[in-house]
Amino acid sequence: MILFNYVLMCLIFGTTFLVIKVGIDAGAPPFFTAGMRFFLAGLILFSWMVWKRKASVSLLLRKEMFFTGLGLTFGTFATLYWAEQYVTSGIAAILSATGPLMILLLQMGISRQKAPATSVAGCIIGFAGVLILLLPSVTVSVSMLWLFGCLAILIGELFYSSGAIYSKRVIQRFQETSPIALNAAQMMYGGGMLMILSLCTERVEAADLLAPNAIFSLLYLTVVGSMMGHTIFYWLVAKTNPVLPSTWLYISPLLALGLGAVLYNEPLSFFSLAGGVTIILGIVLVNLETLRQLVNRKAQQTI
Repeated sequence: MILFNYVLMCLIFGTTFLVIKVGIDAGAPPFFTAGMRFFLAGLILFSWMVWKRKASVSLLLRKEMFFTGLGLTFGTFATLYWAEQYVTSGIAAILSATGPLMILLLQMGISRQKAPATSVAGCIIGFAGVLILLLPSVTVSVSMLWLFGCLAILIGELFYSSGAIYSKRVIQRFQETSPIALNAAQMMYGGGMLMILSLCTERVEAADLLAPNAIFSLLYLTVVGSMMGHTIFYWLVAKTNPVLPSTWLYISPLLALGLGAVLYNEPLSFFSLAGGVTIILGIVLVNLETLRQLVNRKAQQTI
């Protein structure tokens, strides 16, 4: 059951980037659809947790939920959805995988934590992968919007890494509350902020929202991407440890790159594939010590 859910989670997270692209290409306003996705998913999950008496409505009044939603949902996905108007879903997935590298840099800069040599090497290799991915396209005549889209995703990962570091403190502060309820509450806040951004910047037309691909994208991302994907993630954390579920970052971005090329005819260049593999290698090195501990723990359990 653990292996099945792990594979399913990787498949879900690997397809979300392409489905975002499908909805945006259908004319769906990026900020509004992102806001609807996360607010609805958070509302349904949070209501279910309240009904199961595993969360209290008063949780929504805590400022920690606002700040977590600002980093993990609003900042991360406002930039991603905007960028996917101009970059392929595969490139978006690969650049989004830089989150762990950003987390390490922030921890080193803010907390003055000393990182192992392998982690530092992983950071260098990972960002070398970003350069491999971007520089060949920049040297050719490339749209400035494409370049800004790539940079926006990297900025979004800074939001994500800040939110991830902050959320660890929040989880420790709310140890009696289910992580699923905490995640649902932050999704509601992040989704609400995205819809406010949409109100200020976008013109929402009913015809765009009712296009078949736009409806499919919103439903898939809300139910499968946000509700199922994140629920499986936290189930795996509870059944195994925090490391194993996070290894989806080694699989899903390359899966997204392949799906975009095969199912959506997105261009797949040598440099995008080489850059993607290099970034994943950097992420593996950043987490090498933790992965070793995971392997040793599994070996001890089988003895």
